[in-house]
Amino acid sequence: MGRAHDDKLKGPGAAGWRRPALAGAALAVLLVASGFGCGGTAAYNYRKEPDPRGRGFVLGPADELQITVWKNPALSTSTVVRPDGVITMPLIGDIVAKGLKPAQLREQIKRRLATYIKDGSAVVTVAVTRVNSYRFTVSGKVSRPGLFTAPRYVTVREAVAMAGGPTRFAATEQIFLVRRSKRRVRRIPVDYEAVAMGRKLEQNLVILAGDVIYVP
Repeated sequence: MGRAHDDKLKGPGAAGWRRPALAGAALAVLLVASGFGCGGTAAYNYRKEPDPRGRGFVLGPADELQITVWKNPALSTSTVVRPDGVITMPLIGDIVAKGLKPAQLREQIKRRLATYIKDGSAVVTVAVTRVNSYRFTVSGKVSRPGLFTAPRYVTVREAVAMAGGPTRFAATEQIFLVRRSKRRVRRIPVDYEAVAMGRKLEQNLVILAGDVIYVP
């Protein structure tokens, strides 16, 4: 990302990178084989799916941060959220960053610093200098299947475009999105052909980190 930003990751975007994503593809293929969540697009309630745009960016592993403590350069640091969701700062040590918005992390740092800076002068800023935790998989009959990341939120249509688009043999009206929550995995049908033609736009969902798009 070209510049630091704080709370919000605004979409949509188009830049990203790709690498093999066998686990996500295997999950998608398994769901196809088992017939998990079968049902037409007309039966699915797309309105219940979240739209993260405007709600504030939530930190995750591999995100790069610049933490500045005003008038205390020894406490300021550039850091990366570790795979366990933790960052390490001078003096105060480890802090859990995963699942927090930058403003929430800032408040936690201020509370921890208050133990050492008694006059309340600790002015803390937390800037996200590079987003790496927003990752999703596009698998199946696309030109460049793989794992992608983007500096901004993208929709289903944009994610498929990042993968080079469907191949000539793809069943574009039968695409589905696999989405995990804490308690379940759900299969969301998407008529990509209709979405690409400007119809059924409610199916052009905003991709969440960890989503898998499968193109049969």
